[in-house]
Amino acid sequence: MNILQVIPELDAGGAERTTLEVAEIIIRSGGKALVVSQGGRMVDELKALGAELIRMPVKSKNPFTIWQNAGRLTDIIRKRDIDIIHARSRAPAWSAYWAAKRTLIPFVTTYHGTYNAKSGFKRWYNSVMAKGDRVIANSNFIADHVRREHGVGEDRLRIIPRGVDLKTLDPKAVNHSRIAAMRASWDLAPEQKAILLPARLTRWKGQEVALKAFAPLAPKGYVLVMAGDAQGRDDYVDGLRSLAKDLGILDNIRLPGHILDMPAAYVACEVVLTPSIEPEAFGRTAAEAQAMGRAVIAADHGGACEVIADQKTGWRVTPGDDQALAQTLSHVLSLPQDRLDQLAMDARARVVEHFSKQSLQEKTLQVYREALEYDV
Repeated sequence: MNILQVIPELDAGGAERTTLEVAEIIIRSGGKALVVSQGGRMVDELKALGAELIRMPVKSKNPFTIWQNAGRLTDIIRKRDIDIIHARSRAPAWSAYWAAKRTLIPFVTTYHGTYNAKSGFKRWYNSVMAKGDRVIANSNFIADHVRREHGVGEDRLRIIPRGVDLKTLDPKAVNHSRIAAMRASWDLAPEQKAILLPARLTRWKGQEVALKAFAPLAPKGYVLVMAGDAQGRDDYVDGLRSLAKDLGILDNIRLPGHILDMPAAYVACEVVLTPSIEPEAFGRTAAEAQAMGRAVIAADHGGACEVIADQKTGWRVTPGDDQALAQTLSHVLSLPQDRLDQLAMDARARVVEHFSKQSLQEKTLQVYREALEYDV
């Protein structure tokens, strides 16, 4: 199969990581994997897999550019003998949808988020993600949303959770030098212990909630590492620093930006937080943290409810409740090591069973086969 995936950028995130994972299995299965994107830090990794990047301004929401991109995609489909076009974001999905119609090839979408609609126009704009011959939801939470919002039937809807690379995300594969390098990059003193919140710096990811919950722990030698891109939200970052200063914990927070060696980051911390105040579509960070045997505390909504077995492989707390998060965090940090060791084993076992990269890859190939059969 020759598959063309379309995604705005290849910088960081679950949709971007999944794009690479699917490209990998396409190539391994003897097909050709092409990705249309504006590029980003993951381009070299994509090319190392043997996939081909075609640069195009698909991040643009300008209607004229979207229409032009439809023509460009149509040309690529015809010239490169593309079998399926797979869209992972709304603006490029419209271009991909029109190109698929013109060339009569199957159109597949992955619904990566809730895409909240506050107007009729926005609902129509979002609806392109439900127009696929096959519509992939990355969690049961998202599948329910797609059914409710767009009326997509079970004949077209497929649920494929995001995958975790269990070879890379394995605590046994991280040596001491990588852990030491990560701690040094966070400027940690030997006696300091880190609590990690890995997410792009935006309000809905819950950094403000985490700061308030973390404040009582700062005098005990803990550091809160909020790792992720600001993506131009400088005012928000300034606000986080201002809040930390008001709480008297400015010296106990770190904002290292994007981290390349996430396995080392997970091992270098004591607890991983995912306190999003809006529901996560899946909860990739929680799944990765469990694969690494870390104690993880997540907001109790969205995909996290499927990823974490509460008090068995992690903890779930009321979204936006900094007091509940603070109490749970203190409880987790007080647990004996044998309890944490058992949790680590159970957490990794859950990810192996339900959320492996291999499962995502195999199920996606099956969707492609179904789409081609449907087209025939």
